[in-house]
Formats: sequence, C-alpha cells, structure tokens
Amino acid sequence: MIAASSSRVTEPAAASFSAEKQRVARRSMAAAAAMTLLKVAAGLLSGSLGVLSDAAHSGLDLVGAALTYFSVHVSDKPADEDHTYGHGKIENLSAFSEAGLMALSSAWIIWEAVERIFYHAVELHHSLWPALVLVTSIGVDIWRSRQLRAVALRTGSPALATDAFHFASDIWATSAVLAGLGAAWVGERFQIEALRYADPLAALVVSLMILRMTVRLGHEAVGALVDEIPAETRRRLVREVERVDGVLAVERARVRRAGAGYFADLTLALPRRYTFEHTSDLVRDATAAVQRALPEADVVIHTIPRETKAESIFDRVRAVAARNNVSVHELSIQTHHGGLQVELHVELDERLALREAHNFVTAMEAQILRSVPEVDSVLTHIESEPATIEQPEEEDVEDRRLEEALRAAAAGLPEIVDVHAVAVGRTGEHISVTCHCTLPDELPMNRVHEVITALEDRFKLECPEVYRVTIHPEPVTDNTR
Repeated sequence: MIAASSSRVTEPAAASFSAEKQRVARRSMAAAAAMTLLKVAAGLLSGSLGVLSDAAHSGLDLVGAALTYFSVHVSDKPADEDHTYGHGKIENLSAFSEAGLMALSSAWIIWEAVERIFYHAVELHHSLWPALVLVTSIGVDIWRSRQLRAVALRTGSPALATDAFHFASDIWATSAVLAGLGAAWVGERFQIEALRYADPLAALVVSLMILRMTVRLGHEAVGALVDEIPAETRRRLVREVERVDGVLAVERARVRRAGAGYFADLTLALPRRYTFEHTSDLVRDATAAVQRALPEADVVIHTIPRETKAESIFDRVRAVAARNNVSVHELSIQTHHGGLQVELHVELDERLALREAHNFVTAMEAQILRSVPEVDSVLTHIESEPATIEQPEEEDVEDRRLEEALRAAAAGLPEIVDVHAVAVGRTGEHISVTCHCTLPDELPMNRVHEVITALEDRFKLECPEVYRVTIHPEPVTDNTR
C-alpha cells in the first residue's frame, strides 16, 4: 500500500486567509451591534412589532456574527493530537447554532404577530425615525453581505457564507417591515381598517423568510457535520481518478468536509506487476486528479495490487516471486510431456542452509502452481545472492591473459562488434570478469541473450578458473556518440 497526502494551502496563504476572515467577521459584529441598538430604540418608540421583530433578527445577527468570529478564529488553528483533521468543523457547528437561533426568533415573531392580529391590537406611534433606521439598516446589510460573500468565496469559509446569506436576507426582511410601517401609516391616515394589520402581517412575512432560510442553512450545516457530500461531487472525483493511466478501478472513495477544506480517502486497484516507483508516480497523478475535482483537498490514497486479464504466465510467475521478496531471472516456459513447465533461477541469501533454501523454493513452487493452473511443473535453480559487499583485491597477474581470451572468444561470434571496458577482479579465491559488449542496434533481445550466453560459455571453457562473468550489451549507436 502506498499513501500520498497533500497539504491544502501554503502556510503564508493560510495565515492571510485567517487574518482576512477574522477582520471581516469583526466588522460584521460591530455593524450588527449598532443596528440592533438602533432598531430596538425605533421599535420601542413606535410600538411596531415589525420593527421589533427586525430588531430581534438583528440581535440574532449579532450573536451569529460573534459565533462566526469565534469559529473562524478557532477553525484556522492547525491540526493537533486531539484534532487530527484540524478544527474546520467548528465553522459548520457555528452555522448550525446560528440556524437554531434564527428558528427561535421566527417562532417568537409568529407568536407575537398572531397575538396582535387576533387578540389585542397595538396602536403604532408613527414618526420618521423608524423609517430612517430601517433604510440605514438596508444600506448596512448590503455592505455587510457583499463584503462577507467576497471573503467567503476567496477563503471557502462556510461560516462567513452563512453570515453573508443571513445579512442578504435581512435586506428583504427589513424591506417588508418598512412596507408594513408605510401601509399602517396609510391605513391610519385614510381610515382604511384592513391596513391596521399591515405591521403584524409584515412581521409574519419576516418570520416566514427567517424560517425558510433556517431550513436551508440548517440542512447544509447538519450535512457537513455528518459528513454528507453531494453524490455528484463524489462521482466527479471518481471519474477524474479513473482517467489516470494505470488505475484499474476506484474500489472505495470517501470524502468529508471540515470548514473550508475537503479530505479525500481513496483505495485504488493497480496492476500487481507495477514497481514501487511506478506506483508512486501513479499515486501522484491520482492525487492531482482528485484536486482537479476538489481544489486543495487533503488526499490520502491506498493502493491494492490486482491481477489483470492482460497478464501473461511470465507476469504471474514474477508476481509470486515478488510476494516472496526474491529476485528471479532466466525465466522460461517449455512444453513438457504435453504440458507446460516453468524454469527459473531464484536468488537466495548465501547464508541460508541448503535445507532452509530448499524448503523456501518448494513452497514458492507450490504457490506458482496454484497461481498459474496452466503450468504442470516448476523447475527452480537456486543461486546465492551475496549478503555482503564484495571487496575486490587488486591483482594484475594474468589479467591480460584473461582479457585476451575474452576478446578471442568474442571474435568467433559474428554479431559482436567489439568488447571493451574489460575489468578483472578477485574476491578471495574467486575471479570475476566484467565487460561491455557492442551489438547491432536491431538485434532482437532473444538473439542478444543467445550471443551473450555463447560468449560466456566459450570464455569459461577457455578459462575455467573464472567464477563469474558479467556482460553488459550495448547498441552500436550508443558507442558512436
């Protein structure tokens, strides 16, 4: 399994966002406090339920703005041992609390409006001051909502977005109250009895607007708190990741939101033949794909190796070797008595005892037979893998003779253009020879292997004292640059 995680924003950007969010939240709180006091005074002087209901609404704005300021201050704290996903959920909790306060205010307004309509009417004291206060409130709400919305869009803050939506709705609510006051004044001046209920009816309109907004905000806040994500968001994310070359399937995709940030946790099925390096590159590409769907998301990706339909017998045999953490080479498959036989060389630690090495290989052969049912038998050649770094002992005696013998053996193979970079080393009693062998560019790899094997056999036949020969094939063009 390989997991990749990406940070959402850089530290300087996060600090800038935090300062901007707190600054606009403070301004909003100050404006809400001023408008609440003005509306309470205007409502008490006029006796208007509409103005008092709007004052109550503004009072909730003040509480909501205070909650918003607190939440954006806390939510931007980095993750710690108690909050490993950070503190972003505080903003969602703040939005939920504000929605609850709005529901309470609407219930109070509805109760008071019903009382004034059906049980006891309240005589209004008309003056210019309540109207001026309401007009001023509309102007302040327009300014506040625009500022809050702009910062919410830049920072992705749900608390500021809730505040902006709240203040935008205040514009319509205050307009309804202003209309109610105007209608009540007209009714009193021209003796229109029906308009005496304009003020409580305007208050009912305000309360219904608050309730409608409360349901919407409450649903969004609860959805974020219980990790609800729109299905289309998840589908868009999965589609982006499935386009990444090498991803067989997205077996699991989980997304959650905390404040302005998203967290994505995915499990991807990949071909089991992929190396760690290849898998790491694919995880990087998949992370970028997730962030195209959810910008700046914090991404964790788990990978699971899976067998593919395109795997050959060779791939499945190598997969068994990889599970056993051993290297294999000289892998070949031949027909044998009407069936298939796998032959391979396995490198094991040179310090293993023969019985232990034999038991290991026998178990691996059984795994190959289970994983590749087309194969009838497995023939394994055990080779020792040096457990220590060899320290060659420099010695010039007979080195020239060995090099000449190698060149003579190469001269008998027409495909070999030349042999160069010949080096002779000794480790204890063992002699090893390495060289580079130039071959035609278009020579097929199976023929390259045959030529290299033939050169090694001829050289060892001439110089049997050589323990190991390592030949590195190179194309002609590589040696003519």
